[in-house]
Amino acid sequence: MDSQPTPPAVPTPPAPAVPTAKQIKKWRQYLADEQAEGAVYRELAAGRTGEEREILLELADAEVRHEQYWRELLGDQVGKPLRGSKRTRLLGWLAKLFGGVFVLALAQQAENRTEYGSEPDAPAQMLADERIHGEVVRGLATRGRKRMSGTFRAAVFGANDGLVSNLALILGIGASGASTHMVLFSGAAGLLAGALSMGAGEYVSVSSQRELLKAENPAPEASRAIGDLDVNQNELALVYRARGMSAREASAHADQMIANFSSKSKLADDVAEEHHEAIGTPWGAATSSFAFFASGALIPLLPYLFGVEGYAAVAIAVGLVSVALVLTGASVGVLSGSSPVRRALRQLAIGLGAAAATYLLGLIFGATVS
Repeated sequence: MDSQPTPPAVPTPPAPAVPTAKQIKKWRQYLADEQAEGAVYRELAAGRTGEEREILLELADAEVRHEQYWRELLGDQVGKPLRGSKRTRLLGWLAKLFGGVFVLALAQQAENRTEYGSEPDAPAQMLADERIHGEVVRGLATRGRKRMSGTFRAAVFGANDGLVSNLALILGIGASGASTHMVLFSGAAGLLAGALSMGAGEYVSVSSQRELLKAENPAPEASRAIGDLDVNQNELALVYRARGMSAREASAHADQMIANFSSKSKLADDVAEEHHEAIGTPWGAATSSFAFFASGALIPLLPYLFGVEGYAAVAIAVGLVSVALVLTGASVGVLSGSSPVRRALRQLAIGLGAAAATYLLGLIFGATVS
């Protein structure tokens, strides 16, 4: 068997003339950051098994290679170990506390924001390594996103819907001149009705999607029929053409299926389990949606539950909901690998915009009634 080619290592750094104090400070920080990043990958690997664990440990080993480069460049100027950057230390803390896809998504962003692109003392191989590390982490994060996307989607949608719809309901009812008791009662009714509706809707939606995927699986009777087909005259190739193969590919695959038929042969593979994981389970999505809608809808009710009335209650409710909208938007941003700040501001603008529109309608309705 041919051996795999060994990838080029990070080159040995050239001996600098006399490094400046500024250079030494930068190199020490780069060394500390590489050490911290390696620690993050090892923490993440500790909570995993199989291939994902091996991949993360190999990434940690790659960071050691980068450490060595800066050690050699510093020589006897290595000095006392420094702490990694605040961002890298935060990643390490999150990896210890949570692990999981959120940390991977943050690590992906950290790899892509490497400073080596503008660092003259960092070789091209090191910058290339960081770019590839970002794609490795992206792949691992994508696996995690697929496993949790169905339940997470239901949770985020439920929480956001609960926050916005119940805040809008409370503001609209309050602006119409209704009593605090009526506002509280309307908010509680909106919470319960909305949570039940969201949970039931998610259950039906996910069940339907899984049933549609299952309908793509070939019938067992059709798979068993392959052994009885006429070798020279049959329509088996049409099955594979209908599933997207070209005429030539379908004909070759059909001949292969007939020639190699056994009791374990299947006309076509079942829909991969990863597709079902991406959708989630009906009960998981329903429970998540119910719980998060109820949690979100409860937040604007809190000032009224504690006896606050009038404009003070409105201001507190809007403030609490604003914080919650920012947090849910930022969470989606982190998970998707995009800017948490942009997603948070978008979520805030949409949510408060909907609530403000309802509040204005309540004012108009209250003025008309009076």
